[in-house]
Amino acid sequence: MEVSASGRELIAVMRQYFAVKAELESLKEQLEAARQATGEAIGVFYDPRQNAAHAADLQRSHRLRGEMASLMQRAEAWGRATSGADRHDGSEAEADPEEWESFERRADSLFGA
Repeated sequence: MEVSASGRELIAVMRQYFAVKAELESLKEQLEAARQATGEAIGVFYDPRQNAAHAADLQRSHRLRGEMASLMQRAEAWGRATSGADRHDGSEAEADPEEWESFERRADSLFGA
């Protein structure tokens, strides 16, 4: 089966999304381990203004979340464009139960994250 250029772009976006997601999960685990080791309150530890020692990592986690949102928006836009093209072509299929799952869960299963 040959994948179109548009399909390859979506695959690249989703791979990048899951790489960023894995990086964020690792960072969150490190930060939470550090928080538990210090015994600091959640509100204090996760506030970069109050936690200079981890401020760079806290800001990085915010950037990663923003990057994930941006990548997901690109993937959703691709899906809307593809869906619109299918409807325009008159080849709209009945909605199957998988379409009711969240986009991220479907993407997880498709891209193996």
